[in-house]
Amino acid sequence: MAYSDLREFIAALERQGELKRISFEVDPVLEIAEFADRAVKSGGPALLFEKPKGSSVPVFINGFASMRKMEIALEVDSVEEVARRISEYLEMRMPQGLVGKLKMLPKLAEMGSFFPKTVSTGPCKEVIRRENFSLFDYPILQCWPKDGGRFITLPMVFTRNPETGKRNCGMYRMQVFDERTTGMHWQTHKQGAEHYRRLSAAGARRMDVAVAIGSDPATMYSAILPLPPDLDEMMIAGFLRGRPVEMVKCETSDLEVPANSEIVLEGYVEPGETRTEGPFGDHTGYYSLEDQYPVFHVTCITQRRNPIYATTIVGPPPMEDYYMGKAIERIFLPLMRLQLPEIRDISMPAEGVFHNLILVSIRKSYPLHARKVMHAIWGLGQAMFSKCIVVVDEDVDVQNPREVAWRVLNNIDPQRDIEFVLGPVDSLDHASRLPNFGSKMGVDATRKWPEEGFTRPWPDVIEMNPEVKRRVDELWKQAGL
Repeated sequence: MAYSDLREFIAALERQGELKRISFEVDPVLEIAEFADRAVKSGGPALLFEKPKGSSVPVFINGFASMRKMEIALEVDSVEEVARRISEYLEMRMPQGLVGKLKMLPKLAEMGSFFPKTVSTGPCKEVIRRENFSLFDYPILQCWPKDGGRFITLPMVFTRNPETGKRNCGMYRMQVFDERTTGMHWQTHKQGAEHYRRLSAAGARRMDVAVAIGSDPATMYSAILPLPPDLDEMMIAGFLRGRPVEMVKCETSDLEVPANSEIVLEGYVEPGETRTEGPFGDHTGYYSLEDQYPVFHVTCITQRRNPIYATTIVGPPPMEDYYMGKAIERIFLPLMRLQLPEIRDISMPAEGVFHNLILVSIRKSYPLHARKVMHAIWGLGQAMFSKCIVVVDEDVDVQNPREVAWRVLNNIDPQRDIEFVLGPVDSLDHASRLPNFGSKMGVDATRKWPEEGFTRPWPDVIEMNPEVKRRVDELWKQAGL
């Protein structure tokens, strides 16, 4: 059964030895972040700070901060199980004959259970605060010394496409400016920013926004998934959890939020109103610079009676977001292979912080096949931000960076095999020549063919005879080695 809320997830982590309760006072300004950083880098548990300084609201962090925690969050033994489920649905075809169709009915019925369900109320409505509230009532973290202030870092930000009315849920950091306003860091390529631009172009005075903090893990996780525009993240959350997400209408707008949320901030942004946001210690391991972003005005807060504040920190990898991204890599591989079936595997190493490096193994079928794959990936949604794409043959294990480095550095003629292109880059790329605009590199490290102008013999990789290895296995044990 899917977790009904954040509390059930916390209880599951605790049962499996993946949660540590901190019963003494710890400061949300820097100290909790330092705890979290040390914990993730040492393979430690998720943390529940029961007495954050200055607040009665506990802080939950590092809930996704290892592959084991991701498995607990998604209720699987391996995230590859989710990928297999996706593959099954992608490959599903309506069979011929009555018996075949009847066998398909359970699968078709299951598909209907993914869609979100509207309910009249929920736990997030236990307390409704229209007056006398402050964002500083909550233990919002300052993560790093040079941050511009405290930041909400694990929000589910709900907006609607003003033209189609379709919902979007994204995760955008929010710098707290004062008791009732924050920044809204939706970068130019994100759907929240697109909704904002369309509403501004239509001459609207305000854009409703709702921010949910803390929910069941699949629903929180869905906010970061790189989905096509107008594909409802709450439907994907229903797929991940095997049960529909119950949604409840906000008090001050027609937006809906997960009914099991811990805290909900309702409010609006005004087209044209911006404020300086940042700096912020980001997932690149560097501070992202100050910039102008829209201002979110909070007009109402609804919450549970005794809420838990869910948060995360980013910074020098590996951090919690690395494991969240690694799960995305595995889960979305079947979708990438649907468009690029030649891809065998992909890997985004921690040091590449998602958008700086993607390693790809392919089944090469024709000259310059690797170049086709590079350009196709640069045309796939958020994969367009991939600064460096390295393509190798299918016999290379891209999950082993040492093997990839050995193969690539041996296999390339740099002038022949490295390609540079211009295009959109991640807004957080501090090295690009202009914000959101820069160059990207593709490396073709596949074996070169005569049709590609390579007429010399390609050497074999050195490997021991398997029979010799089997004989020496026994001799090795006999030698006590």
